[in-house]
Order: sequence, then structure tokens, then C-alpha cells
Amino acid sequence: MATGVAPRAESRPLMTNDEVASLCAASGEKLERLRAAVKGYGSALVAFSGGVDSTFVLRIAVEQLGARALAITALSASVSSDEADEARALAATLEARHVVVDSHELDDPRYTANPSNRCYFCKTELYALTEKARAEHQLSVVLDGFNADDKKDHRPGHQAAREHKVISPLADAGLTKNEIRAWSHRLG
Repeated sequence: MATGVAPRAESRPLMTNDEVASLCAASGEKLERLRAAVKGYGSALVAFSGGVDSTFVLRIAVEQLGARALAITALSASVSSDEADEARALAATLEARHVVVDSHELDDPRYTANPSNRCYFCKTELYALTEKARAEHQLSVVLDGFNADDKKDHRPGHQAAREHKVISPLADAGLTKNEIRAWSHRLG
């Protein structure tokens, strides 16, 4: 999505226009399922890191819900100021309402011990913050950017999402990482 923010990755395109067209043609029904699901929630808080997946979820949430969509970005010592600035810029480009909250996962000794499931503790902190914000803003659900490809990996943080009843609309619609990139390109 065009943001005026310097890209994080390589300078060559991630996929050709033909690849984008092919992926979009093959996954159009998935996108429509995503749109219908998000619209059906009535309102949503999007856990927004500024990465490809959460940006796409936010884009669809703003499209389907307008002002009833809100992005939330949690900042802590483990998030660079560049990432925080990029999230702010992306939210503004998408014309999304956006709040930033402080996260304190570094205060949790289970996280700082750096175990293989440390992401569980980080996401537990994040989803406690999102639940509080969801209730404060009287929104119906919390959405994340977990996608269909993520189901193939061991993701301790997704356990925290399930425990906090966070919805993963990309995975639910069956959208893969490449399909999300293709649709992101197509939708601008």
C-alpha cells in the first residue's frame, strides 16, 4: 500500500503484475468472505503492528466498518521507533482511527527469560490491552493478522489470541500470505 514510508524489504517487486492478477483471480471468493465477516462484526478493534497482514485487515475493516473500526498499536522497548512511526503513517494513509498504547511485556519475567514460547507472553500482554481498549471504545470484537499460512507454523502467540477470543479473519477466510500481498497491491 502506498504510504510515502520507505519500504522495509528489498527493492524488487515481491511479485509480478501477472502473479498479482492470477492470485487475485484465484482468491476472489476468499476476499468476499473476509469482507462479509468483517462487516458482520458491526465494529472491530484491529491489533495493528503495521505489518502486511494487520495492515490488510485494517484496510478491509475501514472499508467495511468506517469509523466503527479502530486500530491499536502497542509500543514497548522491544518495538523500534521506526516501526511505531510506520504504523502511525499507515493508519493515517488508510484514514483509520488509531490509538497507541504502552505495552510492558518486559516487566514479565517469563518473557524476559526468552523461552521458546516467549511470544505467548508478549501476545498475552497485547491481547489484555486490546480487550481493555475494545471495551472502552464499545467495539464488538478484536481482530488480528494471523493468516492461513500461519496455521502451518508453531505460533505460541496464537494460543494467547484464542484465550482472549481474538478473531483471525484472514485465516478464517483462508487467505494466504501471497494472496494478501496480491490483494494489498491490487487495492492500493
